[in-house]
Amino acid sequence: MLTEKQKDLLLFIHARMQERGVPPSFDEMKDALDLRSKSGIHRLITALVERGFIRRLPHRARAIEVIKLPDNQISAAIGGQNAAASPAALPQRGFQPSVIEGSGPPKSSMTPPPPSHVIDARTVSIPVMGRIAAGTPISAIQNHTHDIAVPPDILTNGEHFALEVKGDSMIEAGIHDGDTVIIRRCNTAENGDIIVALVENEEATLKRLRKKGSTIALEAANPEFKTRIFGPDQVDIQGRLVGLLRRY
Repeated sequence: MLTEKQKDLLLFIHARMQERGVPPSFDEMKDALDLRSKSGIHRLITALVERGFIRRLPHRARAIEVIKLPDNQISAAIGGQNAAASPAALPQRGFQPSVIEGSGPPKSSMTPPPPSHVIDARTVSIPVMGRIAAGTPISAIQNHTHDIAVPPDILTNGEHFALEVKGDSMIEAGIHDGDTVIIRRCNTAENGDIIVALVENEEATLKRLRKKGSTIALEAANPEFKTRIFGPDQVDIQGRLVGLLRRY
């Protein structure tokens, strides 16, 4: 599943190649998507490559090739003849996070989860708020999908919610694709904590926090994934990992 920004970039690249025969420059992509820096474009390009929608071509300038389009965009984008497929027709907007699962309204960050409640002396019900990427970031978490029952000794003080893990960038921390992580809602964390990070008010990811001077590093637990470095105003902490559930 692609975020709205990833879809916008993919369609913009496709439309520009249909029109001119070459992909747009990174500056053109940045302006078309109304992003503040080209680092955001690099991040979106990486996500599209990893999801199999585009590929990079070696030894060529602007070496990007569109491999496929989202199923619900093929009829609008492949034709390349109507206004919807033209670069000028692409939406110029700020962040509008999309819901991962369900149909709740867009919001600027994660919706506060409903409160947990005690089922019996051995079980507490907490809300599952969608999926979290342990890998390339995915859309902002903001929708209550269902509840799960957890042992009360997993929980600490405060509000808690659960997330279903997608990806394997935290596998060496014992977090696997398909696991359910238990998160304590908070907006601060210590060095070394595994956190839910909202990156540039757009995408959420599960990573280990490393503070380095005035910068914030989001560190994977898998050597195949690079540590990402951000400024202090680019990352908002949404919660801290306190537990994990796994089905065999």
